Amino acid sequence: MYSKISILLLLAFMSISSMAQTVRNNYPNFQSPKRETRAVWLTTFANLDWPKTYATSPENIERQKQELITLLDQYQQANINTVLLQTRVRAATIYPSAIEPWDKCITGKEGKAPSNGYDPLKFVVDECHKRGMAIHAWIASMPAGSKHSLGARMLVQKGFKLRYLSTGAYLNPADSQVPNYLAQICGEVVRNYDVDGIHLDYIRYPDGWSSPTGRYGDTRDDRRAQITNIVRAIHDQVKAIKPWVKMSCSPIGKYADLNHYSSKNYNGRDRLSQESQEWLRQGLMDQLYPMQYFRGTNYYPFLADWEENKHAKEIVSGIGTYFLDPREGNWKLNEVKRQMNVSRDLGIGHAHFRSAFLTNNKQGILDFEQQFNAYPALPQALESKQQTVAAPSYCKDNDLIMSEDSNTKLLAWEGISPYYNIYASKTFPVDITKAENMVYAKFSGKMLTLKNPYQQHNIHYAITAIDRFDNESIALQERSRTTTSTHSVMLSNDGITLELPCKMVAFKARYYTVETLQGNIVRQLSGTPKGNTVSIIGLPNGMYKLKAMYPHSKFASNIGFFFVNN
Repeated sequence: MYSKISILLLLAFMSISSMAQTVRNNYPNFQSPKRETRAVWLTTFANLDWPKTYATSPENIERQKQELITLLDQYQQANINTVLLQTRVRAATIYPSAIEPWDKCITGKEGKAPSNGYDPLKFVVDECHKRGMAIHAWIASMPAGSKHSLGARMLVQKGFKLRYLSTGAYLNPADSQVPNYLAQICGEVVRNYDVDGIHLDYIRYPDGWSSPTGRYGDTRDDRRAQITNIVRAIHDQVKAIKPWVKMSCSPIGKYADLNHYSSKNYNGRDRLSQESQEWLRQGLMDQLYPMQYFRGTNYYPFLADWEENKHAKEIVSGIGTYFLDPREGNWKLNEVKRQMNVSRDLGIGHAHFRSAFLTNNKQGILDFEQQFNAYPALPQALESKQQTVAAPSYCKDNDLIMSEDSNTKLLAWEGISPYYNIYASKTFPVDITKAENMVYAKFSGKMLTLKNPYQQHNIHYAITAIDRFDNESIALQERSRTTTSTHSVMLSNDGITLELPCKMVAFKARYYTVETLQGNIVRQLSGTPKGNTVSIIGLPNGMYKLKAMYPHSKFASNIGFFFVNN
């Protein structure tokens, strides 16, 4: 019997003539997932993606900011939820660092800070969070720029013995100073900025480095251990400061040779000493973004290998979107569509390299991204930090909907979480498992004004809290709105007693049942309530439905729903 992965690979290798007509519906199980990382690499090196304007005056600072806002708005329209921002470029940074100089991409001059206290990294972090996007600081680890760059010269002054290759200067992974130095830089970013992740690039031996000598201290195993020591130092530093910050890297797209498919003498583990799958197993990485800038048998078998060896962590496939530009390659849009489709059906997210090729809509890729991501999605929660999140609550004695008229609805709630998800649906209670019901993901605030909400009547709302580890709470549903489709209501309770509608009490039920929304009976209650209440002491927090069994009836009647949040 074929495994799911085998079947998907067979789909990927269908004939070119049939694939030319590929649309989303040709692939199985194409329901938009509620959780999926959708990312883009935003390059600052040599001003390739951003910024295009140097921050040399107040007016130019505003232009630089507006360029970023335009990009983020394009991402948001395509429901992209993660931005990988190049923060340490080449031994230089895009923020005021106490360790390394300013990169020239910001002002046009190495070491020159922008005026008026402008901090590009803080600005990007704030703008991403306004849009519910995660922002990961992309750190170029080993490269130090050209031999005569300010960053490289400062590293030499600090005692580092750089290696000089045709592609530039590099830190030596065997240098015992390197792990702590790079950890200090990542720690500085995490301590001073509200980033959601640290994303390591070029965390490996550089191309062109001489092969291991095989002598003591310079074997293949020694080199792998050296790189892993650097990763461990960064991980330990970051997690000690903010344990919710996700650790990730962009490894070479092929981890190692497979049984039936060769990496053609270029892979992460054996060629460049990059044991990224082992980092997942050891918990040093929460995510991997393998740079899978390949096609056909160079892509799909290796995609399956990443998925099969993720050790309960997350894989996000790096897509070679830049090959859609005829100056870079000869890819057609269908190739990228196919890779995104198969990746999604394996439960794998995707990341575009790089931003300009996406936002410039090469061959219609941004249009497709908007179609592909029809609904918002949450990032994957950290597997090691699954925990209960305190649900939001009603404001005093009010409902979720504080006020409404023909043009607006005002939603308000209380809570202690940094972010909230807002859901809406025509049915009640709102099903928060469906991506299509999500209106806002990771909304920062406790009040939301909706203008012309769906331009429909009988829309119901629910709110969940989401913590820094991306865990989600149970839903706070509307308190007492009636839907014409189910004729069910929200029942009031204080966590101890549940209030029954007076007309239900008058019918004198034989007994009541409390069920989960999936229909599992968790408690049977007496049909003779005290006054108009029944006891619900001890019920765990969550959403329930109440049914009544009446005399001379074979079927239970739906009374309504209630929400326990003690």
